[in-house]
Amino acid sequence: MSTVAIDSKQMIQDYFKTLSGQPITEELLDRFITDESLKEHIRQAQAGFPGYEIVPDQIVAEGDLVAVRGTVQAVHKGVFAGIEPTGRKVSFGLMIFYRISDGRIAEHWLLMDTPALMAQLTA
Repeated sequence: MSTVAIDSKQMIQDYFKTLSGQPITEELLDRFITDESLKEHIRQAQAGFPGYEIVPDQIVAEGDLVAVRGTVQAVHKGVFAGIEPTGRKVSFGLMIFYRISDGRIAEHWLLMDTPALMAQLTA
């Protein structure tokens, strides 16, 4: 594994350790992310699921790309996708790829198990 891949993987591990399970401030977003669409996604997720946690099950890095397979664990405390807060605990899978540039996330590609999430919110 190249030094760049090791650094990118460590950066993502630090990112998850710092942001998961606690309130996410703009300062923390700016520290780890330059990708504005990812920042907006996090803001929306945080509004519906404050303090949500992403538990990485597997992290693979190659060059400036890092792939994560993980599980989101959260409590539905705010409006999300038009659904009023239910107070339900939810858990669903995701795959996310990050491109790292200058020590921050410059791009991301996310796939999450939205049907599993919605089933838990509307059951």
